Parts: sequence; structure tokens; C-alpha cells
Amino acid sequence: MTETQITVCIVEDRIDIRESLCALVDSQANLSCIGTYENAEDALLGIPELQPNVVLMDIDLPKMNGIECIKLLKPKCPRVQFMICTVYDEDEKVFEALRTGANGYILKRSPPARLLEAIVELYHGGSPMSSDIARKIVLSFQQKPEEKIQEEYHITPREQEILTLLSKGLSYQELADKLFISSKTVRKHIFNIYEKLHVNSRMEAVNKYFGRD
Repeated sequence: MTETQITVCIVEDRIDIRESLCALVDSQANLSCIGTYENAEDALLGIPELQPNVVLMDIDLPKMNGIECIKLLKPKCPRVQFMICTVYDEDEKVFEALRTGANGYILKRSPPARLLEAIVELYHGGSPMSSDIARKIVLSFQQKPEEKIQEEYHITPREQEILTLLSKGLSYQELADKLFISSKTVRKHIFNIYEKLHVNSRMEAVNKYFGRD
């Protein structure tokens, strides 16, 4: 029985990495590198024509980045599986790539054997990720709603205190007395909270911060 040939395209601006990845893919009997591109613009022209099974996509490309490239390629290549292959492991990049349509996320420092395994896994319907990327995703689900809001909207420790006390129904004066600050300062903090959370009332602020419906 003939083993399925998995076709791969690579989008990577560094020629040494691009050629190394292509050679690594071609070293396997069941994998074939059928196209390489040094920028997103060329990939947008070539990949829809080739329709490979898998695309390895760098993020940091010369003009358009890899995440935007995937977003534009997805409608033209609905059956193609996209895997980010990058040095970036920041939360923002990871979640943006996955929201845009990447099916896997592998760091370039991964061992060659792991990268090859990930390509096959992706082709067969998996969502391969480097272990530290998978860890970030697990931790994001374990975060409390208020922790996510803190990070996203840059809520300060003092503002966290005020939101917690607001949720308990304290008046502005009671809140000021409890924190040993003036009611004017309380109002300024609450104004800043409303601005950051894009809300207009105490109830909206508390509900958004604590993830309540």
C-alpha cells in the first residue's frame, strides 16, 4: 500500500531557514516541499495555485505579516492546513494567529523530528503546538474573568480594589472611608475605570470586570 504523500509549502523570509525547512521536509518519503516563498505577497499568488496540504508560515515577514497572509489565504484555500512556524511565543501573537485561522503553532527552536511529526499530525486533523504554546492556551482558560480584563485593559491594583468594593454595593463615601482616600479621588478612579472598560455605569463596570451576564 502506497503511503500518502503530504505536500508542503513554506513561507519564510530567511533563505537559510527556508532552504533548511524545505530540505528537512523532502528528507521524508511521505512529505514533499512543492513551493517556497520569501514574502506574503508571493505566497498569496502561489499557494492558491498549488493548493498544498500544509503551509508552514513565518510571522515576521518583510511587508505583510504571516498572520494577515493566512487570513487572506483561508477563503482561497479552505482545505489547506496552516501552521505557524516562528520564534515568537508572546500571548498576543499566539492568540491572534489561532483566531485568524492557523491550525497549529510550532516554534522554530523545536527539534526537527518534532516539526516533521507536527506536519503529519496537522494533515491528519490534529492541532500540533510546541509544549510552551499549549501551556499558554491552557493557562488562558484557567484565568478568572477579572484577570483577563486586568491584562487586556491595564487595570491597576487600586482600580481592582475599587471594583471589588463596588461589587459589594458600597457607596462612593463608604469606599473612600474604607480606602482612606477622598471621595474626589474615588470619583477620579471610577472615571478612569469607566474609560478603560468602555462602560457608563457601576453595574456595567462590575459585570464586565467579573465576567457576569
